[in-house]
Amino acid sequence: MESQSQQLHVIFLPHLTPGHMNPVVDTARLFAKHGVNVTIITTHANALLFKKAVDRDLLSGYSIRTCEIQFPSSQVGLPDGVENIKDATSHEMLGKIILGIAMLQSQIELMFHDLQPDCIVSDMLYPWTVESAAELGIPRLYYYSSSYFSSCAAHFIKKHKPYENLVSDTQVFSIPGLPHNIEITSLQLQESVRTKNEYSDYFDAVYESEGRSYGTLYNSFHELEDDYEQLYKSTMRTKAWSVGPVSTSVNKGHNEDLSIEPKLINWLNSKANDSVLYVSFGSLTRLCYAQIVEIAHGLENSGHNFIWVVRKKDGDEDKDGFLQGFEERMKENQKGYIIWNWAPQLLILDHPATGGIVTHCGWNSILESLSVGLPMITWPMFAEQFYNEKLLVDVLKIGVCVGSKVNKFWSSVGEDALVRREEIAKVVTILMGREDESGEMRKRVRNFCDAAKKSIEKGGSSYNNLMQLIGELKSLKTSRELEKQ
Repeated sequence: MESQSQQLHVIFLPHLTPGHMNPVVDTARLFAKHGVNVTIITTHANALLFKKAVDRDLLSGYSIRTCEIQFPSSQVGLPDGVENIKDATSHEMLGKIILGIAMLQSQIELMFHDLQPDCIVSDMLYPWTVESAAELGIPRLYYYSSSYFSSCAAHFIKKHKPYENLVSDTQVFSIPGLPHNIEITSLQLQESVRTKNEYSDYFDAVYESEGRSYGTLYNSFHELEDDYEQLYKSTMRTKAWSVGPVSTSVNKGHNEDLSIEPKLINWLNSKANDSVLYVSFGSLTRLCYAQIVEIAHGLENSGHNFIWVVRKKDGDEDKDGFLQGFEERMKENQKGYIIWNWAPQLLILDHPATGGIVTHCGWNSILESLSVGLPMITWPMFAEQFYNEKLLVDVLKIGVCVGSKVNKFWSSVGEDALVRREEIAKVVTILMGREDESGEMRKRVRNFCDAAKKSIEKGGSSYNNLMQLIGELKSLKTSRELEKQ
């Protein structure tokens, strides 16, 4: 190994929410596997979430460590250990967590100065790290944890504002500037885009910091969305490296413990190949009770086998015992399997019996499904998920949309925006059936699955991008040291 002073030292700063944290941590681990000295900065409760993985890497001889900072729980009025957006159970609590995250800036900046890294890889949601890196005279890489497609769509909507002067929120318009004709409604755009709200200025700062960064890291791969990778580079006039899918790359050969769910494994083993639909809405989605009821009926009426991950809080209002009765019925007829709260997702997706997934269109879930060759039913909820749906359904043609209409983080949608059981049963039948449409989708998604695996192997596109980036960061370090002499 190179001596400590010669070795490239990169700090990774993940945001405290699963959809952002997981890919940033996996990318940090990937850098460490390629000989980079890596430090991940986070708070204690968040460090525990990936401690096992980092410990495993350390045992393998990689140079990786976590530096912990103190989350200001008592200052913002939160119980100890609530340090991640996924832990919020109310709007008030969410506000406190967001405030707590904002208050970490001074601690993080002190750590940058103490550690004197050669590069900072910062989650996009910390726009101020551009200044921190400039002060240290080092590159800042902007980590975007979603698709090139969503980034381009957001850019052109921000630039041209095509949602202005429409007759109604539900009127369809085309997104200008894209190589495909992509149609969307104002209601499917983020609230902070449609109308100025308390987050609009913050997102403007995030967007502006992207252009001032040394470049952008994407958890994507060239073969998946090359049109949009090219468009992004030419439009933003910035360097970008696709290094994904990072979770497949870094967790290769390490599966989740099979002993955790013997009942689940036995149930899956009893099913025919490609016959089970996996239903999961990610770690942040909150579904209203009325929607839960529609999903239950829709799945049951489709007649297909399913595994459904239900969050305990979603079942809070189960006063009439509907969900309990539903679960009992599924146990009896062996058609459905309900998992409460946490599910061994990779294990389920990888099982031969699993034939498709209902997804909220979070980018990590999309990549996990792609990496095992599963077509998707798309049910976006908030943020850039509606753009990702368009990528899956209209561009890649590996998804069927359920008809989700409103982009809303976490507050229950009105009755009129509920997705009804008839729609749910219909798309399940399309995806899980044996029709031509389903067969074509399966073929396409398996091709992407093969391409994803090749991209991270030696000589693949993502592998080469990573090596090129590490090489470039090393030359920058050498130039800086020569200047100092």
